[in-house]
This record gives sequence, structure tokens and C-alpha cells, in this order.
Amino acid sequence: MIETDEKRQIFRRLHQAGCFVIPNPWDIGSARFLEQLGFPALATTSSGFAWSRGRADNHVTLDDALSHFEGLAAAVDVPVNGDFEGGFAVEPPHVAENVSRAVSTGIAGVSIEDSTGTAEDPLYDFQLALERVKAARAAVAGSGVLLTARSEGFLVGRPDLAESLRRLTAYAEAGADCLYAPGIQLPEQVAAVVRAVAPKPVNLLISTNYLTVARAAELGVRRISVGGALARAAWTGFMAAAREIARDGTFNGLATAAPFSEVDGLFD
Repeated sequence: MIETDEKRQIFRRLHQAGCFVIPNPWDIGSARFLEQLGFPALATTSSGFAWSRGRADNHVTLDDALSHFEGLAAAVDVPVNGDFEGGFAVEPPHVAENVSRAVSTGIAGVSIEDSTGTAEDPLYDFQLALERVKAARAAVAGSGVLLTARSEGFLVGRPDLAESLRRLTAYAEAGADCLYAPGIQLPEQVAAVVRAVAPKPVNLLISTNYLTVARAAELGVRRISVGGALARAAWTGFMAAAREIARDGTFNGLATAAPFSEVDGLFD
């Protein structure tokens, strides 16, 4: 197995040039398969992991998330970025404490969001959001862990590009290593984010077929993740087959499943 410090160095080098895809497994099996496909790094998905535990997104505990990070980081030889949601805390000192615990799991990167989880006021006040990023920055200092700061406006009903740019620029100045505005899709939006935080790298969420890797690279994107989309794709096949059995008493949906030997062979 590759040591944690080396994984962190590899992860940082990936962000220096080019464009790479960092797909999102939800358990050890899916992580190992993605590693076999040759992806250079992986990222956890809060939604995919929550669904695997029978919970809605953002409804797992801090201890569950930390255990998940530790298990995935130890199971593969590629760097793992931890989707740490909002840091499982509101106040900056508590964010710092939790991020420190995340660092100890062996992950190579960690992301912090500025969404509150409440529909009435979905984004933290600008200054508080900035202080939370600064706290996370202090918590990862000296560890080699790469900090991604996320501005969630386009996911939580506040699709204001100017505000997203204001936040991401401030997060970059506060020490975030990578910037991320999940939910943006238009090429001009992507290019604007890349310009605003340059020369720092930008992560782009592609959870449907609106953009190719080649086009994202042309726009200056350094890292592409898919969030919970792979988990949703897996759930789509499972739900369709199970519903057919429950509804019709037929098993046509199982006929297109990969053979047992193929799936079992992935882990032999």
C-alpha cells in the first residue's frame, strides 16, 4: 500500500496541470473498481454514502463520515478526497476541530461547503462562511491535505454567479487550494469561475451529459467529479429490476445484469 504522505503529494501534483476526473464511489467495492479502471484519485460522495446507510443526504453522523473516510482511504492506493459536507459544525472553531479529525483518517483532500441545510437561509453569511474556510485551512496546515472550498448557491436555490464568484475568490484568498461551485453548467459560467480564482484549480461537477472532459479542459477546469451520479446510476438499475419483480412477478431486469463471475472477479 502507498503511504498516506505519498498519496497526499500525488494528489497535489494532480492539481498542478491538466484536467483529471475524480469519480465518486460510495463504498469500498465501488472504490476498488474505479481504481482498477485507472482513475488517479477518488472522492467520497455524501449522498451516495448516506443512501448506502439507508439515510437521506446530509443525515449521517460525524463519526460515520470519519469511519467511511478511513475505510476508503485504506482500501485503495490512490488519493481519496473526503466530502465533508459543512464540516458537521457551524462555528469555525468546531469546524477546525472536525477537519482535524478528518485529516487523521488518511484522506488526501477534504471539502467544506457554505450551505446551511435550511431552506429559509440556505447559505451561511458571507463573513461566517469565510471564517469557516479559514478555520479549515488552519486545521489542514502542515498535513499535506488539500482543501477544497465549495460555494453551494447553484444547488440551494441561489443561482447568483456574481455572489458565487465573490465567495470563491474570498475562499481562495483565505487559503483554499481548490475551488468548487457545484451546479454551474454553462460554459461561460465555468470560464468565469476559472478566471476569478486563477491560478488556483477549479473542480467542476458533471452529473449529467452536458459537457465532455475535453471541453471542460478547454475551459480551464482542473478536476471533474460526478457527485452522487454514479450511485444514482447504480440505484436506477437496482430499483427498476426490484420494482419489476414486485409489480409483475417477472425477472427481465436481471437478464442484463453482469455475470456473477465478472463481478466476483473484480475482487478476486
